Amino acid sequence: MNYPIKLACLIDDDDMYVSLLTKLIDIRKLAEEILVFKNGEEALNHFVSSFKDPQGQPVPQIILLDLNMPIMDGWGFLEELSKHDFPALNNCTLYIVSSSINPVDIERSKHFNLVKDFIVKPIGPKELVEIFSEAPTVP
Repeated sequence: MNYPIKLACLIDDDDMYVSLLTKLIDIRKLAEEILVFKNGEEALNHFVSSFKDPQGQPVPQIILLDLNMPIMDGWGFLEELSKHDFPALNNCTLYIVSSSINPVDIERSKHFNLVKDFIVKPIGPKELVEIFSEAPTVP
């Protein structure tokens, strides 16, 4: 079975939402593998260590990032990740997926080159398929 992408990443502390999204990704066969982190700090530590090692973990082709999380929120994750120059991120598409409908958050997201779009939760199945079909492919 050829999946549209090899690796997706969910950074979200809502277990129910992550479980639902993971099942949906699996049912629709959108990703071969899914990395899940409960906060920005866990994700940041993983990516920094992976990207520093050329033989490290594969880079997700798509990241779905929540904003409101404990320890390190989505904004902190974006700010810290932006301080690093990781060429591997060129093949990664990041979406903010948040329950926030605050125009300030939506505008703020546009200041990060990594962020492709701001999506208000919940993501519907059709929208999820569309997002995954637009992700960069990796040989």
